Amino acid sequence: MGGTREKKTEYFTKLRTLLEDYKSIFIVGVDNVSSQQMHEIRKSLRGQGVILMGKNTMVRRAIRGFLSEFPDFERLLPYVRGNVGFVFTNSDLKDIREVIVSNKVAAPARAGAVAPKDVWIPAGNTGMEPGKTSFFQALGVPTKIARGMIEITSDVQVVQAGGKVGASEATLLNMLNISPFTYGMSVFQVYDQGQIFSPEILDIEEETLIKSLLSAVTAVTAISLAVGYPTLPSVAHSIINNYKNVLAVSVATEYTFPGSEAIKDRIANPDAYASSAPVAAAAATEDAPVEEAAAEEADESDDDMGFGLFD
Repeated sequence: MGGTREKKTEYFTKLRTLLEDYKSIFIVGVDNVSSQQMHEIRKSLRGQGVILMGKNTMVRRAIRGFLSEFPDFERLLPYVRGNVGFVFTNSDLKDIREVIVSNKVAAPARAGAVAPKDVWIPAGNTGMEPGKTSFFQALGVPTKIARGMIEITSDVQVVQAGGKVGASEATLLNMLNISPFTYGMSVFQVYDQGQIFSPEILDIEEETLIKSLLSAVTAVTAISLAVGYPTLPSVAHSIINNYKNVLAVSVATEYTFPGSEAIKDRIANPDAYASSAPVAAAAATEDAPVEEAAAEEADESDDDMGFGLFD
């Protein structure tokens, strides 16, 4: 009893240390993950993350004991159920997820196991003798005898995703040396700095997030301006629009302020601001004869080169 209590205390201490040292946590499923796979994943994560397993009741009790100091970790409790574990990390979440899910091992079909995907038997020669035709007939697999061997005439689905593998299906798949399933760690949820979310969020590119954010800001700005309710995105537009109104009032009346002096002066003395235009036009006119003369010289030169050798 004393040893068990010491182990629990040691586990609580380790979990608390990991919660303090790491900002991100993957809640992972470990169904059908072998001890060798777990060892390989630990090796792959070395220096980047730490895997912690434990009984769910003990994990929940430990987390509840830390809530007074770390209230954000209460978000983890609803997901501590089933055969799950934790991967703690401070590294890039997409990279760590790839390390976690990349270790897959092919596995044969076992009777009673839940199929993670559809299983098909492909058409073709099985290399099996006619005496084993009964296995195929029991599952409704169309066959024929070709060159003394059983040949499947068309692809057949024998197990549906989410369904249990029957004894006959498992026997036939193993006889055909088909290992239809792959097992490894799966990521259920991601906890990052107080927020918990689905791992699919990690697949969203930064550009998509920026576009969505800008679209939302534009929509908020338009609504705010339309209803006259000030928000942070609309303040700048409101200030500019109101400043334009003040300028319009100043131009229409005798009231002048520093910002409107230049505009009113341009309206009152348009010739003063247009005087630079004739200068530019004159400069262009002066340059034109030079360009035309150059063009004429070029034409004359070309004409001279047009004479024949005996002209």
